[in-house]
Amino acid sequence: MIVAVMDASALLALLLGEPGGDKVSAILDRSAVSTINWSEIVAYYARDGASEREVHQLIDPLPVERVPFGEPLSYIAGLLIPATRAAGLSFGDRACLALARQLGVKAMTTDRSWSRIARAVGVEIELIR
Repeated sequence: MIVAVMDASALLALLLGEPGGDKVSAILDRSAVSTINWSEIVAYYARDGASEREVHQLIDPLPVERVPFGEPLSYIAGLLIPATRAAGLSFGDRACLALARQLGVKAMTTDRSWSRIARAVGVEIELIR
């Protein structure tokens, strides 16, 4: 049973051994991530010069459910623009929130600006640090 959706920042905290990574680790096998946010993690390592093979080796073992970002999530994320614009949330941020809303679970992130829009988007947000 999925209990949380991870933002890329939360998964990177775990992967990089940063504060809050322990909170992610505790529920990782009961969590989901949008393929949009998965792509953000791939991009993080690619920017540092990691090869595709190296990225696969680093992140594929994570026991988190990867959820394809299809048309239903596209609508949810797009319709979040009015509620998230003032906080400056990105498409990736809205992808995470859209999946959390669709699944009816909390979203976990390191991004403090999300706390300003929690009520407006109808998603529980847990800041991991």
